[in-house]
Amino acid sequence: MRTCTLTILFLSAMPCVAVTDLVDISTLIPNIKTDCVYATTRNFTGKKIYSKPGCYLLKPVALNLARVQKELESKGLGLLVWDAYRPLPAQQRLWDAVSDDKKKFVANPKMGGKHTRATTVDLTIVRLADGKLLDMGTGHDDFTDKAYYDCPTISNKAKENRKLLHDVMCKHGFEPIAHEWWHFDYKGWRNYPVLDVEFDSIA
Repeated sequence: MRTCTLTILFLSAMPCVAVTDLVDISTLIPNIKTDCVYATTRNFTGKKIYSKPGCYLLKPVALNLARVQKELESKGLGLLVWDAYRPLPAQQRLWDAVSDDKKKFVANPKMGGKHTRATTVDLTIVRLADGKLLDMGTGHDDFTDKAYYDCPTISNKAKENRKLLHDVMCKHGFEPIAHEWWHFDYKGWRNYPVLDVEFDSIA
């Protein structure tokens, strides 16, 4: 029987998850683009939350994301990932950095969170020819009504692009949330444990 090598917040009936189950999506999906905004000050907190850039997912999740990338490439498009696995200590740092009026947009680390399970991605679509982001109506971590997937006031082109992202992600096993068009959870995410391994500990 395999032994877990990560410290986890244990919940009964959850699978055993080892550090080797986490993969760098850039190595598994060579053509995918990443911009790990929480390793920079280019995020809504203005602070570095991660010690270094990293976009990690559980391998089954990453393999499904690879199928999304492959389908988009047939259209001359690809994915740009802003955030994926978030270590539990980083979730705490994010929580501490957020002002009280924005805490409703961030998962309380005491409750774990979706990103901390390595089953969630924040992403958008880019054109392969020039790397330009498709118009989605807002950028990442926009906490206004325009961030809602079905916001009626964004342009028709942005609505079309959101639908493209929504449809291709859902086709390959991901579930959207209503208030963040960029956020997708792998189906069954609740069945995976919260992880607290930092990026420096991932080979």
